Amino acid sequence: MEISYENDMITPSRGSTSIIGRAKEIKKLRQIMASHVPEFLVVYGRRRVGKTYLIREHFASELVFDFTGSYNADMQSQLANFFHEYLTRTKGQKETTPPESWTQAFQYLVDYIKSLEPGRQKKVVFIDELPWLDTPRAGFVSALEYFWNQHLSKMRHVILIGCGSATSWIRKKLLRAKGGLYNRVTQRMKLEPFTLAETEDYCRFRRLKLSRYQLLQLYMSMGGIPHYLKELVPGKSADQLIDEICFDGNGLLNEEYFSLYHSLFKNPENHLTIIETLGARPNGLTRKDIVSYSKLADGGTINRTLEDLAESGFITRFKPYLKKTKDSIYKLTDLYSLFYIKFIKPANFVGEGAWKALATSPSYNAWAGYAYETICMMHIDQIKKSLGIDGVYTEMSAWKFYGNEEFPGAQIDLLIDRRDQIINLCEAKFTNKEFALTKSYVADLRRKRSVFEQVTGTKKSVFTTLITTYPAMQNRYYLEEVQSEVTMDALFVSAS
Repeated sequence: MEISYENDMITPSRGSTSIIGRAKEIKKLRQIMASHVPEFLVVYGRRRVGKTYLIREHFASELVFDFTGSYNADMQSQLANFFHEYLTRTKGQKETTPPESWTQAFQYLVDYIKSLEPGRQKKVVFIDELPWLDTPRAGFVSALEYFWNQHLSKMRHVILIGCGSATSWIRKKLLRAKGGLYNRVTQRMKLEPFTLAETEDYCRFRRLKLSRYQLLQLYMSMGGIPHYLKELVPGKSADQLIDEICFDGNGLLNEEYFSLYHSLFKNPENHLTIIETLGARPNGLTRKDIVSYSKLADGGTINRTLEDLAESGFITRFKPYLKKTKDSIYKLTDLYSLFYIKFIKPANFVGEGAWKALATSPSYNAWAGYAYETICMMHIDQIKKSLGIDGVYTEMSAWKFYGNEEFPGAQIDLLIDRRDQIINLCEAKFTNKEFALTKSYVADLRRKRSVFEQVTGTKKSVFTTLITTYPAMQNRYYLEEVQSEVTMDALFVSAS
């Protein structure tokens, strides 16, 4: 079977409409198609994550109108593009005068939809990159509001799908709208990067023969972003692929970093400052620390910037164990951005062998540890499933104690607080072979557990859990302290 790959996702070509991964999302799209009421679906998520292709592929036979906004284009250019798509769909048999406003453009679209035979299947109207259409003084949002409220909300056979990567705009103008679009969105879908299981399925379909360890290496450097993964080619190792994609001057990810942020945020300087501040301190920072290290002004602007980055999936806010929300820790969890800051940006040379040389540098082990830990946080459902607690209510958090005269400082980067009166203190360890616990390593694990128990005063049983790549050697030190272990194989299991 030939493989067709374009845009952001991969599907079998001709004769099959299956999509790699996205089982949960496809189930929801089918439910929306089967509903007996008009639907307004908003799809959002990080750029390059595959939103557009998912909608176009799944609704290939139901799409009656498909229009995409253009980056940095003015209203006249956007309307001209809209009209071109309108003429294509109507075959020039309806309106022949270009619309002068979005209100008029949407009226054209209403008349066209009404002219279609009802049929048994719902008709899908797809408008992509909505934030790019909302140019100054264009009146796009108010026109969209009227388009839905006055017309499509009364058409049971129609689904309106709005899509965009600028998540802050999507939330402000649609999901949290205060005007005429308040509470009008009937369905929402945030598309996340591929999980490791979906990444493995994708690579298997592409006939990429890579071990799970190599897949982890690739995931650590570019995340589960379908548009990035399509750059992988068969017959090469993970190291070779990282060299070509990230360190070759023509590689997709060599210069993706700045275009990624500039395409999402109108003035991304503050966003980039925060990303690089967190990239330099991957253990995470409080808001107060971010202000201190970044030198950005303390105020509403930094709050909005942090919210933009969190909603777009670049950073994640974690509430430390037994702490208040104001003590939350922000971490850079976009794996590509972390990799770019650590290795691509400061690289003194590019091309073949660049990554092999960098992988022996002093910073490699620290980065690998942070990246693997981030992957573990992203796959907490798989970890719970491996531990046999997927049916138990849990809260994931971190914990840090700076030390005092009575107890030394200690830090737990990932803990699982369980409703069944147990806490798992997780220790992630990324190695290229079996991990052998030493006497000093186990002593450090025991110290951290003891300090945690004493300082927090928890009444729950506290277990030490290893999260490794390959199984750890169960020597005497392992048996003294470790109660459970999760290996990388468990992270590749579907959580559903």
